[in-house]
Amino acid sequence: MHFDNKGFDPAQIQALKDKMKSANSNFILNDETENSDEFVNFYFVGKYEGREVIYDVALFTLRVHHNSELYEIAEHKAAKRFPQFKQISYEEDENGDLAALDDLEEEIGLYMAEIMMELEEEEAVKVKEFVELDPHLDYGIGIDAALNIDKITEADISRFVTDFNEDTLDLDDTLYSFEDLEEDEKVKE
Repeated sequence: MHFDNKGFDPAQIQALKDKMKSANSNFILNDETENSDEFVNFYFVGKYEGREVIYDVALFTLRVHHNSELYEIAEHKAAKRFPQFKQISYEEDENGDLAALDDLEEEIGLYMAEIMMELEEEEAVKVKEFVELDPHLDYGIGIDAALNIDKITEADISRFVTDFNEDTLDLDDTLYSFEDLEEDEKVKE
């Protein structure tokens, strides 16, 4: 049988189940992604509309989600203020160091940083825990999720998978705003 979305293919699902069993886990990290304490990309097997499927999850801490929202707003405001705005791309020089930005990119970057700090100080952006499904991936079903935890551990991921599959995931509806950690550290010095 041919599957347009390989995440529904029983052979692919079984291969992931075998990997999880040998790892003694209910998920497998995507090792092609740069995972961190605050962002993890992983796979697990669950049900979607009554069928087994592989879920491709991007799990963030709420702080990272908040920072992402700040950045999006700042980028949008920069695009309005600078008609020639294009997304700033950081390139490496021949030594592997970040190449210097040109004057316009530097001005835009400073403007965006200023906007983000103002939004942060005003607590203008508030976020809450969420889980969003994306059934339109080429491989499985996508999940974007943010949880109010300081860092993502394997226990957090395992609990997320179990709660998701058992339909017992209890999200916090409280709205949160965060201050930049670096600023917090500067204040403490």
